[in-house]
Amino acid sequence: MERRVTEPYVRPDVAGFLAFLNNLPGPKMYQLEAPAARAAYAAMKDIADPPVGDLGTITDLTIPGPAGAIPARLFDVAESRTAGPLVVFFHGGGFVIGDLDTHASFCAEVSRTLDLPILAVDYRLAPESPWPAAPDDCEAAARWAAASPAALGREVTGLVTCGDSAGGNLAIVVAMALRDAPAAVPVIAQLPFYPVTDTTQDYPSYSQFAEGYLLTHDSMSWFNAAYQAEAEHVRASPLKGNLAGMPPAVVVTSSLDPIRDQGRAYAAALAQAGVPVVYREAVGNIHGFITLRKAIPSSVADVAGALAATKALIAEATA
Repeated sequence: MERRVTEPYVRPDVAGFLAFLNNLPGPKMYQLEAPAARAAYAAMKDIADPPVGDLGTITDLTIPGPAGAIPARLFDVAESRTAGPLVVFFHGGGFVIGDLDTHASFCAEVSRTLDLPILAVDYRLAPESPWPAAPDDCEAAARWAAASPAALGREVTGLVTCGDSAGGNLAIVVAMALRDAPAAVPVIAQLPFYPVTDTTQDYPSYSQFAEGYLLTHDSMSWFNAAYQAEAEHVRASPLKGNLAGMPPAVVVTSSLDPIRDQGRAYAAALAQAGVPVVYREAVGNIHGFITLRKAIPSSVADVAGALAATKALIAEATA
């Protein structure tokens, strides 16, 4: 009997966006030099994502880092706050592209939904600064924020690490580092969206969605070649490390993502290690959806669901 291959479900708005994306003229991102790729990614921001909108606070900051000042930006729906948690956000982009502007709309939405301040960190990028520059900067920024520096204007009682894709990796790596060598306040929750968790092997989704779903095999190879990470190291592949004692997590994946199975494996490993975890998959959606909420309107609900779960997790942690 012939085996029937079932095509994956693709939402109508996702299919429309992919048809647009896959028919764009010109070179692909992985065919560009890093500065040109960053410019192309930034140029898509206003097409793909909603405006930042009104907030009480949007302040640019600099954080002392291991190789000099780290740019950062504080987003807060409130102008001032009493003591409370702080979300520390690390943007995605394969450790090569992305910045404070490309993810500003998402950071603003997180602050509005969680009613918390969010500190976005503009860590050093590859290939100019290969691994471990990114985790070094992100850990330094989190430790700085945990100490409630005057520049924040807010007393921090706990951290929530958050990020997407490469930034999801960094959110996990920073949470692990602060578990092992505690900062002034603990990480009380982690929120990685479609994170990179294990680059030591190819999971089935890697080949299943290698072409045609925004993140491709060629672009991942380009990112990896630039980043030059030591794949077996826990600061590159945190799934290879000991996950016991990690903070509670909301782990979010996309069903049409080549790195989907890395996120699934991470959520399962947290549960096996006894860490409270909420796992959510955006079925029919693609990698990168948190910054595609205008191009893919159904992504708004995916983000809202993940943040609702995170709000409950934070409430439990701070009760």
